[in-house]
Amino acid sequence: MGETEKIETHRTRCISKFKIFLLAIILAFVSKTLSGSYINSMLTQIERQFNIPTSLVGFISGSFEIGNLFLIIFVSYFGTKLHRPIMIGVGCVVMGVGCFLQSLPHFLMDRYEYESIILGNSSSNGFLCKENETQIFRPTEDPSDYVKKVKSLMWVYVLVGNIIRGIGETPIMPLGISYIEDFAKSENSPLYIGFVETGAIIGPLFGLLLASFCANVYVDIGFVNTDDLTITPADIRWVGAWWFGLLICAGVNVLTAIPFFFLPKTLTKEGQKDNADIKNDKEEKQIEEVKKKNDGIIKDFLPFMKSLFSNRVYMLFILVSVIQFNAFVNMLLFMPKYLEQQYGKSTSDAVFLIDEKRKRRCSKAFNIHGIILNHYRTAQDLYAGNAILADCNMDCNCPTKIWDPVCGSNSLSYMSACLAGCETFVGTGINMVFQNCSCIQTSGNSSAVLGLCGKGQDCSMMLQYFLILSVISSFIYSLSAIPGYMVLLRCIKPEEKSFGIGLHAFSTRAFAGIPAPIYFGALMDSTCLYWATLKSGESGACRIYDSTNFRYIYLGLPIALRGLGFIPALFILIILRKYRLPDENASSGTVEARVIRKENECQEMDQISKVLNNDELKTKL
Repeated sequence: MGETEKIETHRTRCISKFKIFLLAIILAFVSKTLSGSYINSMLTQIERQFNIPTSLVGFISGSFEIGNLFLIIFVSYFGTKLHRPIMIGVGCVVMGVGCFLQSLPHFLMDRYEYESIILGNSSSNGFLCKENETQIFRPTEDPSDYVKKVKSLMWVYVLVGNIIRGIGETPIMPLGISYIEDFAKSENSPLYIGFVETGAIIGPLFGLLLASFCANVYVDIGFVNTDDLTITPADIRWVGAWWFGLLICAGVNVLTAIPFFFLPKTLTKEGQKDNADIKNDKEEKQIEEVKKKNDGIIKDFLPFMKSLFSNRVYMLFILVSVIQFNAFVNMLLFMPKYLEQQYGKSTSDAVFLIDEKRKRRCSKAFNIHGIILNHYRTAQDLYAGNAILADCNMDCNCPTKIWDPVCGSNSLSYMSACLAGCETFVGTGINMVFQNCSCIQTSGNSSAVLGLCGKGQDCSMMLQYFLILSVISSFIYSLSAIPGYMVLLRCIKPEEKSFGIGLHAFSTRAFAGIPAPIYFGALMDSTCLYWATLKSGESGACRIYDSTNFRYIYLGLPIALRGLGFIPALFILIILRKYRLPDENASSGTVEARVIRKENECQEMDQISKVLNNDELKTKL
């Protein structure tokens, strides 16, 4: 009776440990996707904070994948020979360190100063149109100091931190999935992986909520008087408190690491009976197997590679993943920028609307006048000296390379109050109203307020259609997640699973995660109409894009890539209809072995019964 209770207690303990691991790995996926979605949502804030082009922002985003590439194959291959839960825990801690490092520039660099002629000249009305007078635009600080600050390359901290975060994320997915596959019932494995995928969906939701909150908080909150600001979160120069969310992500990643350090290296497979003798035998066999595997690590590496590269289904699945991931990365990373430029949404609003898919165009053109510039003109036209001036502002002596837009009462945007011909103003901060604006042609009083004009009601309707189609297409796209995972897991041999998952992750990162943000960002930079001009004379971040070309690139390229991905997917379906997967063969082999084992047991029982019958007969005689 005591032995039976011992067996039941041990079995319950093993099951509980597996469930603890399942819960811990779900939380790990939540934390890693939370920090990933948060950082991706804050890329536009980082671009403005450091005044860097979109292509460089894409490189910073791709640096996460570079960190993965350092270790992904080796972790996937050697990881099964080591303590997988502890490796996952260490990875979560490293991710936390990476997030903390990314937030450091905020504490090391000076306060953020956005491009404006009002801040430095508000006391003397020097930002207004003064005909027949020489304007003196005073900088807010010594130009030589500003040049040094621009060239400090503080964005390198964000780059290095993202690389470290990528290194930490490396063991979570391949080792977590392989651990579930090894110790869960075959029929339960898809369900458990589905739970993990659910965690990967929940994480971005929290990440977007956090990003939306931080984007509404000014980057230097507590260090500056926000009442003096002349910009709002809807302004393209606004920078939210991107560093604050990174500190939260760092703490969450470290906390999720704790359970993994208390989990065992191996567990009894779900559904298998166990007792003390069998346990000891299994442990001895496992130790011997580990020793043999460690002795043949280098010997097995090349055969595994050869086996996987000769697996047609596996290689075609990698090709599909690379093509689809190129489209997915581009749509996801630059969604906030697209919503800002196309629909006039603030970053805070945009991160709520992040969903990837193709949509319709905004019907109202985004025009900036007074300058006078609309979205069909080129950047060369903008910098062509007096080409941006008109008769109404020719004598105002306005600076032509400072972006400080205002919205006129005629619903047209102007590059600055001076270029709108405004002569007086009332109010302070974001409540300033400019009056007597000679370039604003209206029947009543010509006035202007700070910021760009809205897109209009028609554009709001198109945004609703955009969101509806996004939800539908995202749902359809998500249906392929679990079947795709199962094709990946079932098309390779059991002993190659962890290594195969790692090689798949390596391929998607090397050929999609790293290059996609860079070339996509460069294509977006090519549509820029106006680059911010720093006090040092250098170009900063892009302020406004050609909305038509921007839309063609943002929507057209991913659509083409998604369509291209159907070709190798079709070949996979053809192959799967004709051939059995290795895992199915292994399963059938297991069934056959069970049948043979049962037959042998029956034969042994017959022989034993015959012997017993003979002994009884002899006894009777």
